[in-house]
Amino acid sequence: MSTVPTRQPALFVSHGSPTNALEANAFTSGWRALGERLPRPRAILSVSAHWYTRGTFVTGNALPPTIHDFGGFAKELYQVRYPAPGEPALAARVANLLEPLAVEVVEDWGLDHGTWSVLVHTHPQADVPVVQLSIDARQPASFHLELGRRLAPLRDEGVLLLGSGGIVHNLARVVWEHAAATPSWADEFDSWVRARIEAGDDPALTEPAAAGPSAALSVPTPEHYLPLLYVLGARSPADRVSFPVVGFDLGSLSMTSVLLSGAG
Repeated sequence: MSTVPTRQPALFVSHGSPTNALEANAFTSGWRALGERLPRPRAILSVSAHWYTRGTFVTGNALPPTIHDFGGFAKELYQVRYPAPGEPALAARVANLLEPLAVEVVEDWGLDHGTWSVLVHTHPQADVPVVQLSIDARQPASFHLELGRRLAPLRDEGVLLLGSGGIVHNLARVVWEHAAATPSWADEFDSWVRARIEAGDDPALTEPAAAGPSAALSVPTPEHYLPLLYVLGARSPADRVSFPVVGFDLGSLSMTSVLLSGAG
């Protein structure tokens, strides 16, 4: 007998430093709690800030590799493996949903740290298939919000839509101390984004400069901000909005997570 897939939420996670994969802190504890209380997905589609491309690509690997796309960290971090299976059928479904956009199914990428540094906490057994979708750097923010809208049917097919990036992400302004004070501009922009999300004003979030001077410091480059728009694009009128993880790390790295959940 076939069963009807459980409708899945859409989740944006600010993943912070790659070292969160190994750490037990307030943020990773929040991710673990999320994984324990959310319905088990049939599969996960991840949009990670760290697959920023020219064009739109989706991983079609049956066994996607764990990619260590960073440098200068402790050797233990490079030993982490997240051996979740892929799902070629989901990759094909994503390409179909995004038509007429040309989406190339590829096997020369895998799961980068934007994906696995979160999933090692939310789904530590690595027993749920994971597919990654790239972010086309050539496109405006409205394009990425629209792709999220087209991907929304996956939620009713048992697929968790995960966006992984950071609302405030400026490595030049990071203070490499966990207890560092948060500057006012970072808190101001994070609060502005949360207020727009709560108001349901998703189109406003395609123009982050509207937040004022804090935007230029908070989003100096767009790749960490854009995954949020995929998640918001998949919002339904019945969705409840919550922020299950909040706060800042290393001074100015926002760790805000956004959860959209509801009956659809």
